[in-house]
Parts: sequence; C-alpha cells; structure tokens
Amino acid sequence: MTFPGGTSVSGLTVYSGVACADGLEGGTPHLHTASTEAYVVVAGRGTLQTLDVHGLRETPLGPGSTVWFTPGTIHRAVNGGGLEVVVVMSNAGLPEAGDAVMTFPPEVVADPGRYREAATLPGTGVEEAVLRRRDLAVAGFLRLAEGGPDAVRAFYDSAVALVRPKAARWRAIWESTVAEETRRTADVLDALEQGDGAHLLGSALMESPPHERWGMCGHLRAHDVADPVVHTPT
Repeated sequence: MTFPGGTSVSGLTVYSGVACADGLEGGTPHLHTASTEAYVVVAGRGTLQTLDVHGLRETPLGPGSTVWFTPGTIHRAVNGGGLEVVVVMSNAGLPEAGDAVMTFPPEVVADPGRYREAATLPGTGVEEAVLRRRDLAVAGFLRLAEGGPDAVRAFYDSAVALVRPKAARWRAIWESTVAEETRRTADVLDALEQGDGAHLLGSALMESPPHERWGMCGHLRAHDVADPVVHTPT
C-alpha cells in the first residue's frame, strides 16, 4: 500500500510577492535530519540555495531541473518567477512528523520552547505567521552563511538535540513503511525465483487526492500516501 519506494510526493508553488530582508522571494530555509528531498521543476525559474560545512552554493532551477539533497543540507528555494516544483521525500511519514529543523537564530534553535513557539503556526492569521516564521529563519540562515563551518556544526548539534526525543517514534513509522516495503520486495523476488506469481493476484490501484496546506517553502498540494483510496474490486 506504500507509495513507491516508501516516498511521499507533493506539489509546491514557491512563495512569492513578499521579499525577505535580503531582497529575495522564496521559502523558509531548513534542513532534514533523516530524509533526502528531491525537487523536479515543472514551471518557472528560480534558485536553490544550499548551505553545509563546505559553504554556500546556488543552483539554477528551471523547467526539467531535477536536484536532490541529503540530510544536513540546509536549503532555501528562491522564486525567480512562477517557480513550481514536484517534491519527492524519502521516508514518508518522517518529514511530516518533524524531521525538518528551520534555521532560526542560534539562541532560538538551542531552546526547545522558543523553537516550538517560533515554528508553530496559529489557527488564525496563518499567512502573516508563515511570513514571520520565514523571515526569522532567513535571518538565522544569513548568520549561518557568514559564520562558516563552525556555525553550521553548532546548528547541527542543536537540530539533533531538538529531534532526538522523536527518534523512537520515527523508527516505528519507518518500520511500517520503508522497511516493510523493502521486506515485501525481498519476498516477491524470492517468489519469482521459485516461479511463484501469486502476489500478482493482489494487484491494486491506489489514489491520493491532493490537499492544500501551508508549507515551509510555499503553498503545498500534499498527497496522503499513508491512507490512499484503494480502487480494487471486491
């Protein structure tokens, strides 16, 4: 029942219209502590800014661009005009469970209470809160870029401390999705080696309609791959 490869997929329209302090329009810089993320650009143009212990990079994005970045890669999508992306995330369920850590200033990231307050969106006035959250993360991102490798390492330490209490729950999610998908494939290969195709009788079509929500990088059209609609005759 898991989406192929135990991944998740969503459409993303990168934030535009309101510039940050550095004059750029785009999303909230953040990293993922356990998951790899991919962008497939379907429309518009822009830039992917990435930061790690090796420094700041800028990668142009245009229709057909396909890039991906591993855990620890701080990333910021900058909208150069109509930038729309299909986002593929590894470890479906983990990003939704708090795998991302935003680049708030170090005094915020080092304090779980202050981080939670800065990261949580309210029930009303969400659009304004999203922009405040983004601007705070951009301020921290610019400080990290200026601070060099030591600043990035310190941010990594704070990020790990923030997510450490969640790791056991993440393992349970991973076991029931990615690991289960891998075990299922191993069983299928064993069966095929023996000439057994019984698993083909359990074929099914799944569908996951999009639902819109506010994301860190823009407006998301997310797909619930954990609870799909199953189009299989009874």
